[in-house]
Amino acid sequence: MSDDKRQDDDKRPEREDRWTEGPQLTPEQARELRQAKTEKPAPPAESAEVLRERQRLAQQEMLDRWIGGVLTEQRRSRRWKLFFRFFFAALILASLATSFYSLFGTGVREPERQHLGVVTVRGVIDGESPASAERIIEGLNRAWDATNAAAVVLHIDSPGGSPVQSQRVYQEIMRLREEGDKPIIAVIEDVGASGAYYMAAAADEIIAAPASLVGSIGVIFASFGFEEAIDNLGIERRIFVSGENKGFLDPFSPVRPEEREFWQTVMDTTHGQFIEAVRLGRGDRLVEDERLFSGLIWSGQQAYELGLIDGIGSLDALSRELFGEVRLHDYTPRLDPFERLTRQFGRVAAEWMGVPASRSPVRYQLP
Repeated sequence: MSDDKRQDDDKRPEREDRWTEGPQLTPEQARELRQAKTEKPAPPAESAEVLRERQRLAQQEMLDRWIGGVLTEQRRSRRWKLFFRFFFAALILASLATSFYSLFGTGVREPERQHLGVVTVRGVIDGESPASAERIIEGLNRAWDATNAAAVVLHIDSPGGSPVQSQRVYQEIMRLREEGDKPIIAVIEDVGASGAYYMAAAADEIIAAPASLVGSIGVIFASFGFEEAIDNLGIERRIFVSGENKGFLDPFSPVRPEEREFWQTVMDTTHGQFIEAVRLGRGDRLVEDERLFSGLIWSGQQAYELGLIDGIGSLDALSRELFGEVRLHDYTPRLDPFERLTRQFGRVAAEWMGVPASRSPVRYQLP
């Protein structure tokens, strides 16, 4: 029934519909019209010449992009080259300026009034540190030669360090004491121990605060033994020496009794030099006490009672006692920043590469 009706509808003539712009369409005709509108016509086939042109343009675009990337990388590389050139130029100029300053700008202008000529000893005493014998001795001579310096003051805040550096400063102070009558006074701040006290013992007078740490007259050598550790790890130690005892301080080898005995004689000899220097410098001011040279460290108050120091006070108090006011002038040579930086860099690089330090393993220093 429905098929007959659909056929009748298809046979009906087309008629105008005033609600539409065109003639009335059957559902089948409407579907075909919609499909015709939605389907896009196939693009015409391109010729070989057009395809070659498209390929050429694509290659040209790719080449332009590559050239642009190369130019960008060259600009970036040029910027870095300019940066490093300016950096190294500035570094060279800074080093030259520092060198000229160290040569011509370190002249110490002496104050016109009477004052205390101060030489600072701060930190570990070592040939490569700010508290080196070379720097301290130069400062001592500057203060000694200053006309208006009423006294030379060794301002100490150090746990000690190298025996050789300490001995050099001690000998220079003793030499200056023999040359003239200008007093040399050692003033200890927080710590004046071991090698630092070795230096102070040469002074005419030693002053410290009640809570300062003073003394530690002894010698120390410290290391580790790893012979069992490498055995447990399955590591073979290979060492070649010429001389029976050349490698006796090797931490990966066991210490033989005769080696321990020999090394103890070295320590005792160095300790004996320390004791002799303190006795010579302090004289009969020392109290007879067997503990003095045992390596113990004392407070300032205890050190005064034992004769290790001559008075309780400070640098400012000493200046007020002499002049009624604080009159200090530092004669310690200024540090060259560039040289200090290069030394520190060299030390770190040597440690990183495993190059052993050249300093003595025996120390006048707190552990």
